[in-house]
Amino acid sequence: MNRRVLTALVALGLSQALPGFAGPIITEKEAALPVAKGELKTRGISRGPGIKVVSPDPSAAVRGAFDIQVNFEPRGGNKIDPNSVRIMYLRSPAVDLTPRLKNGITETGILYSKAEVPQGEHTLRIVVKDIEGRESSSTMTINAQK
Repeated sequence: MNRRVLTALVALGLSQALPGFAGPIITEKEAALPVAKGELKTRGISRGPGIKVVSPDPSAAVRGAFDIQVNFEPRGGNKIDPNSVRIMYLRSPAVDLTPRLKNGITETGILYSKAEVPQGEHTLRIVVKDIEGRESSSTMTINAQK
C-alpha cells in the first residue's frame, strides 16, 4: 500500500477514534458571511447550568491549531443533557457547528483538540440545558491570526 494512503488512513482512524480530535470547525466560506446583527444578550440570573470557557483565552490571539475547552457547571444537583448542547457561529445566516464538535461534547463540557478556524474574529454562542430543561447560553470569541 502506498505510504501516503496508509498515513491518511491512520490519521482518519485516529480522528474518528478520539472524541473531538482535530480539524476545521469553520470554513473560509462561512467566515466570509456577514457578521450577525443585533445585540448579544444573555440573562444575568439563571438557574440553568453554568458555562465556563477555559480555552482559547479570549484575551489572546490563537495561531494555528488550538484546543477548545468549555466546562459545564450543573446547578441544583441536576445533570447536564449533552444532547441539548448547541454551538452556533454568529453569522448571517447563523451556522450550526454542533455536528462538527459533537464528538467533543459530554455532560461535563466541550473538549476539542486541534481546532482550526480561518484568520479573523469568530463569535460562537453556546447553549446548554440540564435534564430539567433549564437553559443557559454564553458566547465565546476566537481571534485567529496567522
